[in-house]
Amino acid sequence: MGTEQTLNRFLVDFFKYIMELEEKKLITDEFADITYNDMHVIEAIGLDKPQKMSQIAKKLSVTTGTLTKAMNALEKKQYVCRERSSQDKRVVNITLTQKGICAYRHHQRFHQDMIAFILDSVSENECRVLQSTLEKLMIYFVQKYS
Repeated sequence: MGTEQTLNRFLVDFFKYIMELEEKKLITDEFADITYNDMHVIEAIGLDKPQKMSQIAKKLSVTTGTLTKAMNALEKKQYVCRERSSQDKRVVNITLTQKGICAYRHHQRFHQDMIAFILDSVSENECRVLQSTLEKLMIYFVQKYS
């Protein structure tokens, strides 16, 4: 198999495997009531400060209409809280509940473990090469498909 075919096969398998593995590891018994996509909505809300629906939708590259459906389910399951802005009643701020914070941290641990493995397994030089390569790949995707 040539270099092009090997790289293609590796990238396709790698992306597919990470997504499948992440889904299996994120949706545990504790979080069986939400979906993989819900977990990424929770990640987009984050812990820092209340987020507007438009901000979350932009992070996830979805419409606010699509996000509303997910947000309704997450609110019903008590992962998120919606509050109208006191300054502008048209604005709805979204925050994570304690249950949502637990889910966020669970997701964060998955990523932290992956990065810790990389940092422990490769040399500083290999890490720089990996970072540079992934950055170039990301730039390609953004330029080509955004």
